[in-house]
Amino acid sequence: MAPARRFSARLRTVFQGVGHWALSTWAGLKPSRLLPQQASPRLLSVGCADLAKHQKLPGKKPLSEKKLVPVGTLVKEGGRVVADLSCVGDEYIAALGGAGGKGNRFFLANNNRAPVTCTPGQPGQQRVLHLELKTVAHAGMVGFPNAGKSSLLRAISNARPAVASYPFTTLKPHVGIVHYEGHLQIAVADIPGIIRGAHQNRGLGSAFLRHIERCRFLLFVVDLSQPEPWTQVDDLKYELEMYEKGLSARPHAIVANKIDLPEAQANLSQLQDHLGQEVIVLSALTGENLEQLLLHLKVLYDAYAEAELGQGRQPLRW
Repeated sequence: MAPARRFSARLRTVFQGVGHWALSTWAGLKPSRLLPQQASPRLLSVGCADLAKHQKLPGKKPLSEKKLVPVGTLVKEGGRVVADLSCVGDEYIAALGGAGGKGNRFFLANNNRAPVTCTPGQPGQQRVLHLELKTVAHAGMVGFPNAGKSSLLRAISNARPAVASYPFTTLKPHVGIVHYEGHLQIAVADIPGIIRGAHQNRGLGSAFLRHIERCRFLLFVVDLSQPEPWTQVDDLKYELEMYEKGLSARPHAIVANKIDLPEAQANLSQLQDHLGQEVIVLSALTGENLEQLLLHLKVLYDAYAEAELGQGRQPLRW
């Protein structure tokens, strides 16, 4: 029979947008005397590289046909979602291989010691699938362009997104890992800057917003040096809610960045009065008060992990 074909995925730290893969499989001409002829599946799956174990054939090197795709990949066919590979180990049959034909050895006989006869195999299934990636992370940093999200991610994790002293926006999400005692690792995603009207696909709205769907809790990053910084929180929550109902209500924390600037000091008290909740005030540039953010991030993760275990699910681990 035709060999099994696997597509599998590993966790990655830098994600890109939408992939377009054409999947087709054709059965080769292989001997098949003892095994019945049947179609063999191609699997599209999520996991680590060591999940597939291949039996070694005598005289041949082991060949892995496992294809890796990132965790959080949506499989679409004709605009319809056919699979959601959001957990490690998830698999999806992408295409069925055709039944193998009969090779020369099948026709071996006492009176035909060197057969040259063979029969063709059956063609496999052909499908055109679109693979759309949505970033998988514990926390997602949400904010307008130049709020300092990339600088903050560099300050608390091992990620190295581009930063500069002039205004610009990140064009693709980055994921950094924050390390805690006990080998705990919390993944934080830097979601590219959202603009007003993003839910209407202005700018790169939907391309950015879709990555937030996978985040278990959010960090709203506010530029404290801007006039009326509390309006940034209101606008961000509005964009999230208009994109997907209930998205803005996920557990979150408010992070007021750029406290090192003189104009930010004057806006701090007004921000706290308007929001009516705890605000984590810090500077990603100087590192001031980063410890408070790290402690609060751990609190958010513990609440998420407890909720997952309470529903009989294992929390996402990196």
